[in-house]
Amino acid sequence: MLSQTHRIVEALLFTAEEPLTEEQVRVSIGEEIDLTKVIDEIKNYYEKEGSPLTIKEVANGYRMVVRKEYDPWIRRLYQKRGQLHLTRSSLETLAIIAYKQPITKIEIDSIRGVNSDGPISSLLEKKLIEIKGRKQVPGRPLLYGTTKKFLEYFGLKSLNDLPDIKQIDEITQSALFDSDNKGK
Repeated sequence: MLSQTHRIVEALLFTAEEPLTEEQVRVSIGEEIDLTKVIDEIKNYYEKEGSPLTIKEVANGYRMVVRKEYDPWIRRLYQKRGQLHLTRSSLETLAIIAYKQPITKIEIDSIRGVNSDGPISSLLEKKLIEIKGRKQVPGRPLLYGTTKKFLEYFGLKSLNDLPDIKQIDEITQSALFDSDNKGK
């Protein structure tokens, strides 16, 4: 059974559009609480009750989310709504920026081997990347990096939660090997 404090925290998380920080929750409640403990107790309650919901720590705050096993249905819902569709070139550009930031457009173009004006404009418009400053070289090109919205969209607490590049290479190689052997 959840206490009144638990239910208030649950209501705050449910209605929040962005991850809530401990400070935001404390100010809203008007008293000091052990938020980590309260969150853990709510998560345990959800688990015990078989709820499709859980609470995840992302972008230096907490967010109520749907458990991973419900992803196929959630994806179908949002595909029909046309929410935040990323093209292959935008995803490729976003991955380069995420792993190499801060990075210039010229450096992105060099890695991709093609012009990245379109994907960069799209990612800026979707607020997944932002201008982080200028590189201190002749011409002073703009530097790009990811945003808090990027962390939220991909469910990451910080950039340290990105998969290791070696892991990605192994997964890619494994997938290529599996697809090469399907016809044999």
